[in-house]
Amino acid sequence: MRNSIVVLLLLASPAMAAPLTPPATVAPMGPPAAAAPRKAPATTAPLTLPEVLASSRFHAPQVLEALARVRGAEGKLLSAQAAFDTVFSAQGDTRLSGYYDGRDIEAKVTQPLGTLGGQAYAGYRVSGGEFPIYEDQRYTNRLGELKAGAIFSLLRDRMIDDRRFALTLAEGDIALADADRLMVAIGVQTRAIQAYNAWVAAGLRLRVYRDLLALAEGRQKGFRRQVEEGARPTILLTENEQNILRRQTLVVQSEQALAQARQTLSLYVRDADGRPLLVGDDRLPATLAPPLPRAPDPRALVAARPDLRTIDIRMRQAGQRLALDRNALLPKLDLKVEASQDFGEIGFGGPSRSGTDTRVGFTFSVPLQQRAARGRIAQTNAEIDAFRQRRRFAEEQIVAEIDSLGIAATQTARLTVLAAEEAQRADAMAVAERRRFGLGASDFFLVNVREEAAADAQVRRLDAAVRQVTAHADLAAATADLDALAL
Repeated sequence: MRNSIVVLLLLASPAMAAPLTPPATVAPMGPPAAAAPRKAPATTAPLTLPEVLASSRFHAPQVLEALARVRGAEGKLLSAQAAFDTVFSAQGDTRLSGYYDGRDIEAKVTQPLGTLGGQAYAGYRVSGGEFPIYEDQRYTNRLGELKAGAIFSLLRDRMIDDRRFALTLAEGDIALADADRLMVAIGVQTRAIQAYNAWVAAGLRLRVYRDLLALAEGRQKGFRRQVEEGARPTILLTENEQNILRRQTLVVQSEQALAQARQTLSLYVRDADGRPLLVGDDRLPATLAPPLPRAPDPRALVAARPDLRTIDIRMRQAGQRLALDRNALLPKLDLKVEASQDFGEIGFGGPSRSGTDTRVGFTFSVPLQQRAARGRIAQTNAEIDAFRQRRRFAEEQIVAEIDSLGIAATQTARLTVLAAEEAQRADAMAVAERRRFGLGASDFFLVNVREEAAADAQVRRLDAAVRQVTAHADLAAATADLDALAL
């Protein structure tokens, strides 16, 4: 006791009341620091798109957040189910003074019913002593009374009531959270595909410019020897140095783009703890990932879109709310059935408690003015109509988007073929021009033009391939093609 008083005095003192300054070695409380990307384990195997999709599917924070919302909705359902929990209750009463000395105790178990909007109950009650005549119902025989009964709603609350509506609403919220989770996962997988191919394309683009730079640097050695021998003018070295600097600039810009693409890719390549990984250049594949397969009939997959599913779920919830509003218009008519049996010797209340007592009763009520219910019905009907129009427009918009993406996927495939053929021709021209230059049949300016044109054609081929892959990924996302997105 003395220790407790000392603690209370210390808490009440000015020194303890003043805010405490945390020591310099103690970090202030707050959200956990974001995990910095770390280098991926060393390996020589090229990074593949399925690896990236598997990592983003299970470890992306957006997906984990959506899964947490699903668990939250499941917890809400559990709370709604509590309306149908079995309830045990007990009460007792005794007189401590006065003319009467009656005393009784009662225990009761109540079970709400999932149908007919009622409840079933059973209980045990025992009393002793004497009660005044106006409390005659409290008498029991010596061993007490068992009672069981049920209440059923015959009109209002028979098909639906607040408890069942809350349960249906919570089940719908789980479906909404799951649709949102799927929507988030589709978006994450689509961005993961784009980030992976952007990283690969940046690496391949860097290789093109490094090869272009190597040509100029290798040529510079030969030029220097020829200038020293007097076979070529000195200005040729300066001109080639200018080409080297220009090509070095392209290499540095490509290295920067590759580093930025690697950082973006780390958001989707994660370890088992969910921390982002920086993939080394040694894992760059030699080619881009092939485009995702296209569904034979993309429009047939429209119904699986999570955003349309969300509208459908909300329409069903609104339909249940409309049923609840219409339920409020019905009269309240409840039927009660009850049976009780006293046991043991006759108590202070006399022999009237002996035998089985069965009772049937009803309660009836009807509101004379129902403007609140009619207003809610009109409001819910309008909400359902709005959902129908929203779904209609969303479906039309999705179909138009799928058709547009289908055109883009087809046309980007053609452009990729054309860009590949152009790159092949440009490379052949550059090789031929270098051969002619070596034989003295061409000039240095034309060689540079051919080489840079070939490099530009290679880059355009990469860009066309990236656009094709992106178009296929966008089409898979628009059709919610879960197989193609590794979901």
